[in-house]
Amino acid sequence: MATGQAARSTRTIVIAGVPAGLLQDDVMADILTIHFQMSRNNGGDVEEVTYPTWNEGVAYITFEDQEVVESVLKKEQHLLQDKRLPRSYPLTVTRCCDSVFLCVTSTLNVALFRHHFVLEDLVEEMKKQSPDLNFGPLQPDGQIAVQGSFPALRVLREFLLLKAKSLSEEGKREGKSHQKPRKKLQEHRGAVETRNSWNEHREKQVLVLDTDIYLYMKCFFPKKLQANDAVISGVTDGDITTVCIESAGREAGAARRSRAKEIIESCSVELQKILRKERICLKEQSRGEKQRYKQLCERLKARYPGLLILPYDTHIDVVGTSADVFAFREEVRRLSR
Repeated sequence: MATGQAARSTRTIVIAGVPAGLLQDDVMADILTIHFQMSRNNGGDVEEVTYPTWNEGVAYITFEDQEVVESVLKKEQHLLQDKRLPRSYPLTVTRCCDSVFLCVTSTLNVALFRHHFVLEDLVEEMKKQSPDLNFGPLQPDGQIAVQGSFPALRVLREFLLLKAKSLSEEGKREGKSHQKPRKKLQEHRGAVETRNSWNEHREKQVLVLDTDIYLYMKCFFPKKLQANDAVISGVTDGDITTVCIESAGREAGAARRSRAKEIIESCSVELQKILRKERICLKEQSRGEKQRYKQLCERLKARYPGLLILPYDTHIDVVGTSADVFAFREEVRRLSR
C-alpha cells in the first residue's frame, strides 16, 4: 500500500495560498479542480483534490497523468480566478516530492548598524545578497520582516553577523589606540595566561538549525551530533535550535570543532532537501479526539520507521520523506473518518 501511495505522490502537486474561509470547502475544491483542468493553466484530468488539509490554505491536487504535473509546474504564475471569488489569488505550486517545509518569517533588527550604514542601503545590499528572500518595509525602529526558506535565512544571518563582527573589531582597534599603557600585575600573569589558553580551547562553534531538522537528526542520525573531544548541545527556541560545539578537553583544537560543525551542517542541508513536514491540527478537537489521533499516529508509526512523529497539545507534526508523509497522511485521514 505504501508503495502505491509513493507512486501516487509523483502525480500530486502541493498548492499553497488557497484563500481559506471565503467559501464552503467543497466549493473551493471545485474551483481548484476547474483551475487545474484548464488548458490555459497547463492542466489536465484531475483524479482527486484534497482540501482542506492539516495546513490552512494548502491543498493537494492529484492528476491522472504524471506528465501533467510537469506541465503545470512550468507555468510561471497560477492565479486562482472564479466569479465566486472576490478577486484573483496567486498560488504557489510545488511537486509533492519537493521539500515543503513552510516558509520561515523572521523579524530582523538592523538598528545597531544605524551609526555605520544608511539602513536603506544596507537593506538593498541584503536583498542582493539573498535574492530568494522576501523583505517587508523597513520600519522606523530599524526592524524589517524577512520571509523565505530556512537555509536562505541562515545565509543572511551569517552575512549580518560578519558585518557586526567587522564593526566590533574596528571598534576594538580604535579603542586600543586611545588606551594608556597599564602596569601588569606580575603575580597574576601566569594564572591569566593559563586561563586565556584554556578559554581558547573552550571556544565555541555555533550554528543554527531548523528545529524539526535537528530533532530528526537527533532521532535518526545521533552520531552526527557526537564527536570525540567535543561537547555538542542544542538549545531550542520555537522553530530554531542553536547548536553549540565546544571542546571537552584541553587537547581538542579549533580544527575538530570546525569539523564537527561541517558534519552537522552538511547533514542538515541534505535533510532539508529530502524531508517535508505536515501538521495535524488538533485545536478544534476535544480531549478524547486528541487522544484518539495521537494513539492512531503511534499505532501507524511502526509501519513508517523513517517518520518522526512529534505530538504536542494543539497539533501533531509529521516529518519524513515526501512519500512516507504522503502515505501516512492518507492512512490517518482514512482511519480517522
